[in-house]
Amino acid sequence: MDILIIEDEAAAAKRLQKLIQKLLPAANILGVLDSVEEAVDWIKANPTPDLMMLDIHLADGSSFEIFQEVEIDCPIIFTTAYDQYAIQAFKVNSIDYLLKPLKEEDLAHALNKYQKLRQESASPSFDYTALLEAVKPTSSFQKRIVIRYGQHIKAIDIAEAAYFFIESKVSILRTYGGKDYPVDHNLDQLEGILDPAKFFRINRKCIVNIEAIDQMYTYSKSRVRLLLKPAFDQETIVSSERASRFKQWLKG
Repeated sequence: MDILIIEDEAAAAKRLQKLIQKLLPAANILGVLDSVEEAVDWIKANPTPDLMMLDIHLADGSSFEIFQEVEIDCPIIFTTAYDQYAIQAFKVNSIDYLLKPLKEEDLAHALNKYQKLRQESASPSFDYTALLEAVKPTSSFQKRIVIRYGQHIKAIDIAEAAYFFIESKVSILRTYGGKDYPVDHNLDQLEGILDPAKFFRINRKCIVNIEAIDQMYTYSKSRVRLLLKPAFDQETIVSSERASRFKQWLKG
């Protein structure tokens, strides 16, 4: 059995490897990956593993981004802590859902479940699209966002946000007036509170307001290059994986 581990906590990954080797001595661990980018590149370049052990919060974002960029048709055991409302969705749309810190008996049960399903069906299928829908935040989109900087607290209307970007691992909101404010939310969380009709995540480091797009140009590998207002000092490229959805988003 070939198993791929996607986990960004070194200690958790090491423990998981040891438990798998103890419970399934014949298993072949293909690798341990710690980021969305690394996982996407690996999946594109390698045959599908028999089983995937997948943490949700990775070094560069949510592992749900992997599903958006590549098709995954192998069974998954999720190894993470997540909001209680989503647990049933994980149970239905994956092999199993294990809370950290992992317990040997829980992992053993999940692996036994996988082997049983494999005996019953050569390729057990799970609806990861349904899982993505189930774990989306259910609250309405926010109209304001609270900014904390130093001893100051400021409420900014979301409509004032031209775009959000990552700088030195910090999420930054830039207003149409060109002012920058640090944001407590990461980009994954911002996607859940921003109106998708107005905001689009063009790559892993930037979310743009449609009103902030000044000009657009075709770019290599089907990508799109944007010029934003106010001007942004970084190249703003819609990734190839998101380009098709971006063009649909522009149509409204």
